[in-house]
This record gives sequence, structure tokens and C-alpha cells, in this order.
Amino acid sequence: MTERPDDLALALELADLADAITMARFRASDLRVDTKPDDTPVTDADRRVEQMVRERVQAARAGHAVLGEEEGSSGDAEWRWIVDPIDGTKNFARGVPVWATLLSLQHRGDETCAVVSAPALERRWWAVRGAGAHDKDGPLHVSTVNLLANATLSVTDVRDFARHGRADGFTRLADGCRVVRGFGDFWSHMLVAEGAIDCGVEPVVNEWDVSAVRLIVCEAGGRFSDFAGVDQIHGGNVVTTNGLLHEQVLACLDASDGP
Repeated sequence: MTERPDDLALALELADLADAITMARFRASDLRVDTKPDDTPVTDADRRVEQMVRERVQAARAGHAVLGEEEGSSGDAEWRWIVDPIDGTKNFARGVPVWATLLSLQHRGDETCAVVSAPALERRWWAVRGAGAHDKDGPLHVSTVNLLANATLSVTDVRDFARHGRADGFTRLADGCRVVRGFGDFWSHMLVAEGAIDCGVEPVVNEWDVSAVRLIVCEAGGRFSDFAGVDQIHGGNVVTTNGLLHEQVLACLDASDGP
């Protein structure tokens, strides 16, 4: 089953509502920041956005399931919304404008539509399965760079590669690329989707970090997988590329380096 026309409209509405919540709390003097058991931060804005999404989905799509970073999974249905209320909470909490709300709708595990909204950057990306990926300027297309030596790579915290047994693979990859930058999180992958860079790599992700990313990158003509080359979103690690470079990136990372 494909996306229904009003599903994207609902996803964009949810993004608008999320933007209103997050921008009202961004750089607020009374922003509340707590530390979760996994030692990652969560703000009052994260919680408010996820609560809003759950309430709005329940009202508009009764019976749909929801998976969110802060409250986990609710419901068991063929249709499921996935939300990362603020991807880049560390940035949000410090007043750095690189963060976004990630939303996707899945049918039987496959994304049908997705939105990534970064209001502090005044950017938004979205996609519908089979209809391409877009931003406000029009369709998105990945780059045509076909040699790793000419490629720009973006990563998150480089220390995470060593922490997850991937230091050697990361060194090979970084040494093989022309430019290495740390745009991080969702932004790495959206830059891949719009052709501004050529590959994005994260050594540790959760499903809510990458569900929306997968559809947008793939609809822009790119490729998405874990370090072993498997197209899956159930946590672990992620590689996004323009497709032409994917096997070269995987060869550098070499799944045998770590778990």
C-alpha cells in the first residue's frame, strides 16, 4: 500500500506544530534539561513535541501505532508513525541551531512518507515513496561524485567510532576522502540527499534517528544501509551515500572491524 495523499499533509502539519513548540523553547532561559539513564539529554521541548505528536496522531489516525524516542512504542498496527522530537538535543540545549524534528509514517515496516524539519536553520526536507524527495526549492538529487578521493564525508562525534570498535574503519574512510566534516546527525544525511556532500556515516543510531532519513535519501537517488550493507533501520549504525560511492565506503568501514 502506498502513501495516501493526506498522510503527507498530516506529517507536514505535525512538523509545523513541532516547530512552534521547539522554537518557543530554543535558547529559552528556563529550558529544562534532564539526563536520561543512557546519559543523553532530554529537554522539556522533546517531551512536549512527542506528546503533541501522539495526541494528534490518535485524533487523526485512531488505531495507528507510534514509536518515539522519549516514550517508546505504543500500539501494534500495520501503520506506524515514528518520531524523534529533537534530533540533536545536545545542540538544542546549548543553543546551537543544528537540530530537527524527524517524522515518518511506515506501512508494514516500510516508510511511505517522511519529514525532517529544522526550523532554526529555516530548512525542511520531505519525501513520499515513489514521488521523490523535496525541499522548498524543489526536487532533491544526490551528487554524481564517483570516486572516494573526490568525496566529502560527514560524521557525528568521531570518538564514537572507537567506542564501538570502528576506529580502524573510520580512519581508512577519512583518509580516503577529500574532505571530512562533522555536520552530524540528521544534517549529514540531508546534505547527502540534496547533493551538497557525498556520504554520511554514524556508528550508533536508533530507529527514530534514521527512519525519515532513509526515505528522503533513497527518494533523492541515494543509498542507505548499515555498515554491513544491509538496508535496515532497527538500530546499530548507518551509511548514506549518493549510491555511486556506497560500496567504496563500506569497503573502508569493513564490517569485520567490530560488532
